[in-house]
Amino acid sequence: MSPTRSGERRTPARGRRVLTTAGMLSLLAVSATACSGQASRIGFPAPITDQGKRMLTLWQGSWIAALSVGAVVWGLIIWAVLFHRKRSDDLPPQVRYNLPIEMLYTAVPFIVIAVLFYFTARDETYVEQTTKVPDVVVKVIGFQWSWQFDYKQGLDKNAPTVASVVGTPSSPDANPGTKPVMVLPVDKTVRFILHTNDVIHSFWVPAFLYKKDVMPGPTDNQFEIRPTKTGTYEGRCAELCGVDHSRMLFQVKIVSDAEYQQFLIDHKVPGGSQ
Repeated sequence: MSPTRSGERRTPARGRRVLTTAGMLSLLAVSATACSGQASRIGFPAPITDQGKRMLTLWQGSWIAALSVGAVVWGLIIWAVLFHRKRSDDLPPQVRYNLPIEMLYTAVPFIVIAVLFYFTARDETYVEQTTKVPDVVVKVIGFQWSWQFDYKQGLDKNAPTVASVVGTPSSPDANPGTKPVMVLPVDKTVRFILHTNDVIHSFWVPAFLYKKDVMPGPTDNQFEIRPTKTGTYEGRCAELCGVDHSRMLFQVKIVSDAEYQQFLIDHKVPGGSQ
């Protein structure tokens, strides 16, 4: 047997070993994203709300789907390179109009898109839904270049303001005590009503895994969260709104209900009711 023929026979086995190794490395890369900590969140901060947890799950699922499709595509590319490379000057068998294959590469992308659309629509509906009677109502007013947080007694447009916090513009490296602080009770449903009288701002707390534009006009954007973890978290404007946009900083402090009630007393608006 000639060395050439022997080499040609050993090549498929060697190719299979390379393909197996590549597959194992792909699986290792996928499993690495499932580790605890920052890696498992794939760049997202740790969520502190029920809605944020749902967003994180959707983000992780999208990455798993993307990596799975990528692993299949990479595997097919490696397989084609190893087993369908040129071995002689003979023209390889030509295959045209393979109906099963054409149906497969038409149906599979459709299924992938349909599944992603379903989970995206489901989670978007959950994140955007609001309750009829939230536990806390905060009117967030964005202005150039800071924030005002008015704690309202209800959802009515003319509902009295119970307590209020008004911020002043601060530098990005300012002491946290100079930033306006929004205090919220843990395990309570909080409705945000977003309002501005000047330009478009964006209310963003990274730990919420959610942000929403603050638009001028007669209708205010609204959304709800349910904090599940106490602590202090940074917030900022995420829409370029002018020369001092970077100074629109604030903090969100999640506390117990007793601390929240004390906060309302300390920041009570004259004439406001408790």
